[in-house]
Amino acid sequence: MTETRVPSRVFPRAKEEADRAKVGISTPQTENPAYRLAFQDMDFLLREDLRPVRFQLELLKPELILDEAGIASTFVMYGSARIPEPEKAKAILAAATDDTSRTIAQRLVEKSKYYDVARELGRIASQFPLDESGKRHFVVCSGGGPSIMEAANRGAADVGAESIGLNILLPHEQAPNAYVTPGLSLQFHYFALRKMHFLLHARALAAFPGGFGTFDELFELLTLIQTGKIQPIPVLLYGREFWERVVNFPALVEEGVVSAKDLGIFTYCETAEEGWEHVQAFYRDRSTEQGKAEAERHSAEQVAAHAPTAGPGE
Repeated sequence: MTETRVPSRVFPRAKEEADRAKVGISTPQTENPAYRLAFQDMDFLLREDLRPVRFQLELLKPELILDEAGIASTFVMYGSARIPEPEKAKAILAAATDDTSRTIAQRLVEKSKYYDVARELGRIASQFPLDESGKRHFVVCSGGGPSIMEAANRGAADVGAESIGLNILLPHEQAPNAYVTPGLSLQFHYFALRKMHFLLHARALAAFPGGFGTFDELFELLTLIQTGKIQPIPVLLYGREFWERVVNFPALVEEGVVSAKDLGIFTYCETAEEGWEHVQAFYRDRSTEQGKAEAERHSAEQVAAHAPTAGPGE
């Protein structure tokens, strides 16, 4: 008896139709832009009216790429695009020609140690084992640019691990650093969607000394945790001296605009090992708390199940 096979689909795939449309008959009607398939019509897709569709595409494409790569969670690393590795920082200092540039260059030399720290942190995080389903966790994710971002991706590359770079299209020319995995090097038009992708899979975040961009990304995360919009994750601030100099966190408490407990959202760190241990401790403690809560819930259910019931009229 011949086996009956039911086709998996009856409609042609979009790509098949798109290829067919390329070799169509040329007439005044078919050459007019109105005749183009909507998803092949770039003039149509780039209209102001189509912004919501572009939002959706920029949300969906990276999500599918990370899912297909087996990435379940990330370790996000923020930091300045202006802090070079130590040797380059020393060269900048040596080339300084006036007091102002020498002062700035000296400060860059002092902060350049964080290039090595970010690289080591990227190296450590990238060696986290696969879970039982083969998914990857704590995959390094940076802004894809130079300096601290480069260091994080470089650390992953040091141990043969893949890492993510989320670049943003800017007026001035830029390119992803050489250590981002090509298949995980993503470019964004919308800052909002880029920031969302930084946090969708983030299970730990390290913020190194940085400028407006670093502040923007960091403070959005602090706000999300403070307001309960997302569950807490480990937030590591590298360079306590820097952060306490540029942001007076205690003053925010004294002014009554944040609570004292809000300062517990983040932890200051100096070394890669210190930061990684904090991340591990954070999840060990959370697992213990969840285990206790589950045990208490089970105990309460057992008590309720065996509690005497009142008889009629009692």
